[in-house]
Amino acid sequence: MDRQIEKKPWWRKQLYWIISASLFLFWCVYFIAFADHRSQVKIDKERLTISIVQDDYFQDYISVTATVEPYRTIFLDAIEGGRVEQILMEEGNMLTEGDPIAQLSNTNLILEISNNEANVARAINELRTARLQMEMNAMELQNQIVQLEGDLFIQKRKYNNSKVFFQEGLISEDEYLKDKTSYEASFRQMTLLKESFKRDSLYRGIQIETLEGSAVRMEENQGIIRQRLDNLIIKAPVTGQLASLNLEEGQVINYGTRIGKVNVLDRFKLKAEVDEHYISRIIKGLKASCQFPSRSIDATVSKIYAEVEDGKFIVDLEFDSKEIQGLRIGQTSHVKLELGNPSESLLLARGSFFQSTGGQWAFVLSKDKSMAYRREISIGRQNPKFFEIIEGLEVGEEVITSGYEIFGDNEVVILN
Repeated sequence: MDRQIEKKPWWRKQLYWIISASLFLFWCVYFIAFADHRSQVKIDKERLTISIVQDDYFQDYISVTATVEPYRTIFLDAIEGGRVEQILMEEGNMLTEGDPIAQLSNTNLILEISNNEANVARAINELRTARLQMEMNAMELQNQIVQLEGDLFIQKRKYNNSKVFFQEGLISEDEYLKDKTSYEASFRQMTLLKESFKRDSLYRGIQIETLEGSAVRMEENQGIIRQRLDNLIIKAPVTGQLASLNLEEGQVINYGTRIGKVNVLDRFKLKAEVDEHYISRIIKGLKASCQFPSRSIDATVSKIYAEVEDGKFIVDLEFDSKEIQGLRIGQTSHVKLELGNPSESLLLARGSFFQSTGGQWAFVLSKDKSMAYRREISIGRQNPKFFEIIEGLEVGEEVITSGYEIFGDNEVVILN
């Protein structure tokens, strides 16, 4: 018996294609709306340096290299010019204050000393002659006064007698007036002679004092000139080490020529070069830790040099302990110079990624550590070991801190 064949709907014949087209359309919509379109790069995880963000105290410091120098250096300058006859000490020798270092000769200086000695002897002789002449003049005036006093006594007695005789009428008035005039003239002469002797004594005292002062000064000058002769022997000004000596036998040097220096080795200091980036943060009194092969020594910034050369400036550091043994001039030390007190912060280990990003962004690992995404961050202070993270990261997150050159411009890193 014949059956009527039921006609199937058209879509059933195309069901496979309809489902496939629907899935494709859904995938396209999802890709456009939700998929990550950022560029990606695959990198072997072993080639990267990954650091964990941690919450700890940030120590604000910089690390510099410093050189040991003597705390005090005394320069040797030629106090007297001359010809170098003999060098008695070599560079590096230890010296005691007063030790002879070199011998000079100076013929002109010897002649000058001889002439000055002759001038001093002449001045002393002139002083003696003047003093003797003044004493003779004083004795002569004294003799005149004594003689005049005798004459005045006789004339006074004669005048008194004449006065009595005139009153009794035994002599004439002319004879009386003659005796009176003679006595009064002698009296005035005596007064003037005594006044002259007094003034002459004062003048003689001042003149002798002046001559004596002149002679004393000339003798003192003679001592100074003799000292110049002693200065022809160059001596150690302090106890220390002869660091340098720029002399050759037969060399002629002038007054004030710098010929070397002596290092005083009872104390030391450190001299360090610091990047000018920190010039506003370096002040006197900052603490530092100086690392030497055998130990660590604390020090303090004692001097800051204002001049900047080649992007660096110089600071001096003084050891906190006055007695430091075993150091050598020229020895180097790695110095940890503290710029502030420790403060609690988010810390990320330093890495070469900073050179690529300037600290403005970094690649942060996903929770499953299979991928790393570019993220904006903000970095504050930094020291030789850590960056201080201000924002953009959280404690425990992992960050790629090695260089980003191999990533190119990609924003996602797939870790193999």
